[in-house]
Amino acid sequence: MTPSPAPTDSAPAQETILAVDDTPANLSLLAALLGKRYRVQLAPSGAKALELARRAPPDLVVLDVMMPEMDGYEVCRRLKADPVTADVPVLFLTALSRPEDETRGFEVGGADFVHKPFNAMTVLARVRTQLDLKAWRDAMRDRHAWLQRELDARLAEVERLRESALFTMISFSEFRDHETGNHVRRTREYVRVLAQWLAVHAADAAYRLEPDEIEQIARSAPLHDVGKVAIPDSILLHTGPLGPPAFEVMKTHAMKGWEMLGRIETELGPDGTRLLRHARDIARWHHERWDGTGYPDGLAGNAIPLSARLMAVADVYDALISRRPYKEPFPHARALDMIRAGSGGHFDPVIVEALLACHARLDAIALQWQD
Repeated sequence: MTPSPAPTDSAPAQETILAVDDTPANLSLLAALLGKRYRVQLAPSGAKALELARRAPPDLVVLDVMMPEMDGYEVCRRLKADPVTADVPVLFLTALSRPEDETRGFEVGGADFVHKPFNAMTVLARVRTQLDLKAWRDAMRDRHAWLQRELDARLAEVERLRESALFTMISFSEFRDHETGNHVRRTREYVRVLAQWLAVHAADAAYRLEPDEIEQIARSAPLHDVGKVAIPDSILLHTGPLGPPAFEVMKTHAMKGWEMLGRIETELGPDGTRLLRHARDIARWHHERWDGTGYPDGLAGNAIPLSARLMAVADVYDALISRRPYKEPFPHARALDMIRAGSGGHFDPVIVEALLACHARLDAIALQWQD
C-alpha cells in the first residue's frame, strides 16, 4: 500500500483577527494598529462578536472585558463552549488590573492579558505570539489526524491479510471434506449468537465475553476441523459409518489441527497468538465433553475452554440438522431435544440454555446458509 503524503507547509493565508470593544475609538485604534499586518474584523458588542466568530472563526480574538449587556468574560466563555470556536485563542485587552481579574479571565479560557492603556509594540508582540502558538497547535492537530488516517489504513490492511489467511486455511478444509459445504459458515454464526446471548444473560461472569472477543471466537470457529486436511481420503471421504480403527484415525484431526495452527502461530509471532489463540483451542478441544468422556484429552467441565464448549454445541446441532451420506437431517425440534438430552453430559448446561433460548435465530441461520 502506498502511503498518502504527509501534510506539507504552504504559503499561509493572511490571518484574521476579530477585535471586540464597545468604544468606537478603541476599535479604530486596533484596526489601524493590526490592519497593516492582518485581516481585521470589528465587533462593537459581545453578541456581534459571537455572531461573526461562529460564521467564520478567526485566528485570534482581541477582546475588551468591560462591555454592556455581555462582558468579555461571558463572550470568552461562550466561545470556548462552542466546538466551532473553542480552539480560537482569546487575548483580553482591559483596563482591569487586579490579579483576580486576570485569574477570572484565564478560568473562562483566555490565553493572555494586555492592560490599557497599551503599548502598540506590546500588543503586536502578544498577538504574534498567540497566532504562532495557534499555528503550531493547528499543525500538530493536522499531523495527528494524518497519522491517525495512516494508522487506520495500516490496521485495515493487516486485518485484510488476517482475513485472507483465515479464509485460505478454511478453504483447505472445505476442499477436502465433502460434509462441510456451508457448515463452517453456519457454525460461525451459531457460535456468535450463543456467545452474544451469554454476554447478556449468563449469571456467571466467566461466560460474559466482551464484543471483541466474541468476534474473535466467531472468526476462529470455521477452523475447527482444519486438521481434517491431514486425514487420509479413504477415511475422510468414506460414505458409511467408520469402524473403530478408522474412527481412531479420524479423531486425530483435533490434535493435528491444533499442531498445524500452532506452527502458523509460531511463525507469525505475537500477531499469530492474537489471531489463532481461540482457533487452536477450538480445533483441539471441540470434541471434548462436559462429563470428561470426550477426546483428545478427556477434559471435563470448565477445564474445556469456553470457545471449544461453544463450538461443541454449535457443531453437533448443525450435524444433527444436516444431511450426511449416512443419515437424513433431523427436524429442528428433534435436534433441540437431542441437545437438551445431552446437557450436563456431552454439553455445558449453560450453553445448552443459550441454544434453547436462541433456537429461532439458529433455525433462521440454518435456512439462510442451507446446503
